[in-house]
Amino acid sequence: RGRALIGHKQWITSMAWEPLHLGNGVCRRLVSSSKDGDLRVWDIISGQCLRSMTGHSASVTCVRWGGGGLVYSSSQDRTIKVWRSEDGALCRTLQGHGHWVNVLALNTDYVIRTGAWDPKDAKVVHEDRNYSSDQLKTLAEKRYKAVVSTVGHEVLVSGSDDFTMFLWKPESEKTSHARLTGHQQLVNHVQFSPDGRLLASASFDKSLRVWCGKSGRFLFVLRGHVQSVYQLSWSGDSRMLVSGSADSTLKLWSVETRKLVNDLPGHGDEVYTVDWSPDSQKVVSGGKDKLLRIWRH
Repeated sequence: RGRALIGHKQWITSMAWEPLHLGNGVCRRLVSSSKDGDLRVWDIISGQCLRSMTGHSASVTCVRWGGGGLVYSSSQDRTIKVWRSEDGALCRTLQGHGHWVNVLALNTDYVIRTGAWDPKDAKVVHEDRNYSSDQLKTLAEKRYKAVVSTVGHEVLVSGSDDFTMFLWKPESEKTSHARLTGHQQLVNHVQFSPDGRLLASASFDKSLRVWCGKSGRFLFVLRGHVQSVYQLSWSGDSRMLVSGSADSTLKLWSVETRKLVNDLPGHGDEVYTVDWSPDSQKVVSGGKDKLLRIWRH
């Protein structure tokens, strides 16, 4: 067991690791957000809090650490704040939502998560090879830049209790470049496809919606759940979605056919969280029945 990271005054709401290419091939820093309204950057080896970032006037709901060295935080104070990770300075505040901002996602989330390794190249039998931290940094940075090059910049999306989402260019602009409307109840989860070209949102209106990841243009809606949709996750090839709902089921969707592929019953109560493994081989879900279930694709 590692060191306890102590400092927040209320419960932790979200965490994000520093991207591998920013940490010089080593991930030893993470940022956490809390109900107390603060963000803290930690060194997980020493157990020290490196800096505290304060400025939100209500609970921080979500935090993301971008590949350009900026940290993004959303809050119940209806704002999104952009911080410089190296010194904790507040760069800008993004405003536009009329209610709590629940969730953030970056078009680079998947490539930041997988770092130096492309899951599609994974092998059943591991080939032993020792990479230096410089090599890992170089590989991770190359993959990150390849995704950013598709639109020219890192894109941030925010989802809110006001039923809407906004697309932002948070590295350089404080005004949104697209407002995404159509959901009839609060937006609880948003996620870009691994290739960054599409964006999916889950709402308490029982639906998922898919949008263009660059322009925010609405593409299609996926209906089938009979209660609130809590979370969604993309397959590694960006062709399928899985969603978890208060109706106690997971549902598998095809983006190509825009239809339901399969119902996945098994949980005894609401499904709160769902995640697809980066290599697309398995899905994990957790819910109110206190069970984690692993599904093979």
